[in-house]
Amino acid sequence: MFSLEQLVSFVAVAEELHYGRAAERLSMTQPPLSRRIQLLERELGAELFDRTHRTVRLTPAGRVFLADARKILRSSHEATLYVRRAKKGEVGVVTLGFTATAAYSYLERVIAVANAEVPGVDLVLREMVTAAQVEELLAGGIDLGMIRPPVTGADIATLPLWREPLLAALSSAHPLARRKKNPDIHDFDGEPFIMYSPSEGRYFHDLVVAVFRAARVAPEYTQYPCQVHTVLALVKAELGVALVPAAAAALRFEGVVFRPVGGIEGRPVELDLMWRRGNDNPALGALLTAVGKRAPGVGADRRGPTAP
Repeated sequence: MFSLEQLVSFVAVAEELHYGRAAERLSMTQPPLSRRIQLLERELGAELFDRTHRTVRLTPAGRVFLADARKILRSSHEATLYVRRAKKGEVGVVTLGFTATAAYSYLERVIAVANAEVPGVDLVLREMVTAAQVEELLAGGIDLGMIRPPVTGADIATLPLWREPLLAALSSAHPLARRKKNPDIHDFDGEPFIMYSPSEGRYFHDLVVAVFRAARVAPEYTQYPCQVHTVLALVKAELGVALVPAAAAALRFEGVVFRPVGGIEGRPVELDLMWRRGNDNPALGALLTAVGKRAPGVGADRRGPTAP
């Protein structure tokens, strides 16, 4: 099989049509260059040049082979550059898990940052709940997750990504929606309320329970769905009111209005980035650096440096 070195020599002679100039171009002497061409011709079983004392011309076979030789050298060069870029994390693939509510809020920002900062990195997106993301992360099924904290484990690093308030989701016909004053958390005391499933929607279930417990409020729970869009559908059906992350307002449910709620401290809904320590995917490190630099809302890493 011919070598890349032989192809480089052949292309140089074919372009110069002079062994002396080709040897000078390749920073070598003429005898070893001639030897390379002879070995290449022997390997191919065809003469590539017509040689006289004064002229060098490509044979028909040489003209055909020149086009292929240039393609092979170009592909070799591109492959070398690609490997170098992959080592730097400039190209590659990152598999990103995300929760359904993350798609309402921050997913598009991460995608936008990736497209702007590391356009050679392809994102493979997989929607799954936080617990499933942790399992997939540790098994190597995903590189990065957008999860609801807390997540623990010596092999897991997290980065606070986004914080947002809870909003009241009310049927447009509900008295709290029709009045000018925004509701207070105590307005939900004894009110029919759409609560999240304690198993499938555990993060929001525990968060809302903690908010009500802190305010000493006891709503009347009527339904226990697990997804925010289902909660809004039940609110629209006037089966109760609900508390939802602010990003849910982007869903624009007809017949549902969203109101800020007094008496809830801070921005309690949290979204974190998660990755496995020791992940050797260079594209992951490049993406994390880009997100940490460009994405608004990113906080300080609570479990270690940004790099994997």
